[in-house]
Amino acid sequence: MLRTDSGSRRLPLTGSNCWTIGRSEDNNFVLPDRWISRNHAMLQSMETGEFYLIDLGSRNGSFVNGRRVSIPVTLHNGDRLTFGQTELEFYCPPSNHPTDPSIGSDSKEFTATATLHVRRLISVLVVDIRDFTVLTRQLDEKVLSEVIGTWFRHAGDIIREHGSWVDKYIGDAVMAIWIHGTQGVSSDEMMRVFRALSALHKMTSDLYNLYPLPFPLRIGAGINTGYAMVGNTGSGDRPDYTALGDTVNAAFRLETSTKQIGLDIAIGETTYQHIDSFGSQSSTLFKHYTVHLKGYDLPTVAHACSFADLDTFLHIKS
Repeated sequence: MLRTDSGSRRLPLTGSNCWTIGRSEDNNFVLPDRWISRNHAMLQSMETGEFYLIDLGSRNGSFVNGRRVSIPVTLHNGDRLTFGQTELEFYCPPSNHPTDPSIGSDSKEFTATATLHVRRLISVLVVDIRDFTVLTRQLDEKVLSEVIGTWFRHAGDIIREHGSWVDKYIGDAVMAIWIHGTQGVSSDEMMRVFRALSALHKMTSDLYNLYPLPFPLRIGAGINTGYAMVGNTGSGDRPDYTALGDTVNAAFRLETSTKQIGLDIAIGETTYQHIDSFGSQSSTLFKHYTVHLKGYDLPTVAHACSFADLDTFLHIKS
């Protein structure tokens, strides 16, 4: 609910799972406030029903109940959101049914969203900022908010440029999904994932030259390929997909395993088999490891490398 001098205006969070806020006309919600950045913030709904607020590196910050947002935060019914000099109230009543009896069951705004799950072959990329807790202790909150927001915004741009979308913004990490065709994974499809990761690494390193950081930012990544249940949770012309299952869970665990291994990138066995079949000398760049992933009873095979190895791999492919 947007409160203005001329009255209240409702901004319905329907028909998508992601809504951008800012001064620019390309946002879902355009707010003509000169203190608001062109691309200021984003709201994202999760398959659990939760809503997140993500600041996109705005100059003057995003605030929830008067507290500046540095990382994605969960919103609760009645929260006050502040962007620049504009205030909004977030409403998400726990009831699944409209409380106003005057609203008919055919109202588009309150139509229940149907969910369709199909089994699809996907590749999942999970990227996490390293030493984030240390960074939060050494960096001014305003600068931290701008740095992380800028990282999220650029990460979303890079992933979209490489044929996917950010499915989740989680604390100091993002998850992206590439959905493959029924004929399997092509060389070009798999290379998009790795090129996106390389671009994310370069973008992250460049932030050290843009902000007064105590140390260069680094990322770690996990990539996994396999079958998952993919759900279409869109309720309009724009379908929104999310994936559920072991393939997704393993991607997160593989990213975590890079800290055990001491390298930047860990990929699952199926992902490795796809790139190895392309004849790219991958076996000399992606070293074989046996790792113990949290929540898994048996050891898991992973292949890992550094970002320097990844660049060599992409150079060979080009």
